[in-house]
Amino acid sequence: MAAAYPPGGTFFDNRKSFATIPLEPSSDPHIPTGPFLEAAKSLTALFDVLGSAAFKPVKSDMNGNIKKIRDRQLASPLESETLQGLVKTELRGKKSHTATEGLVWLVRGLDFTAQALRHNTSNPSSELAASFRESYTHTLKPHHSMFVKPIFSAAMSATPYRKDFYAKLGDDQTRVAKELDDWLTALEKNVKVLNTFLAKPEAKW
Repeated sequence: MAAAYPPGGTFFDNRKSFATIPLEPSSDPHIPTGPFLEAAKSLTALFDVLGSAAFKPVKSDMNGNIKKIRDRQLASPLESETLQGLVKTELRGKKSHTATEGLVWLVRGLDFTAQALRHNTSNPSSELAASFRESYTHTLKPHHSMFVKPIFSAAMSATPYRKDFYAKLGDDQTRVAKELDDWLTALEKNVKVLNTFLAKPEAKW
């Protein structure tokens, strides 16, 4: 199926990328909340490209977690300029951990997506279903209940063929490969920073 973009265009055109998020040049950079949520929201459109109704619960779950974080940001903007600041101040109040829990699950979902696509781009003979199953085993599955696992299993079984998926990302496959790699690299960097932070005692409730 041909990509529905202007000639030469790709899925990544005019979408907020994690590569545009300004990170401090340090070993423990703080991630600005607004740009991160915009990039995460933009990522959910990828599930539409995967083209199956089975992915609707996956997309809905990620959007729900984005909303939890956004609500906290809107309620306490000065304390929520960075994701790390948002978590610390929310947990300090000891009344709620809704946004923090939302961030934990959002990062898991982003990690699931990143690992699946990295596995697929690194293994040219692998179909998407195999790559998503491999990623699911290492990211979301350990945290899912027996009721949720079948939903994700159905979504992964419904992934399109590899060639069809990449065709949907753009007609210029050389450009698609370059932009996907840049997008993935930035996503992986953000996920690594957040996984490191969320593993610290100050991020626990």
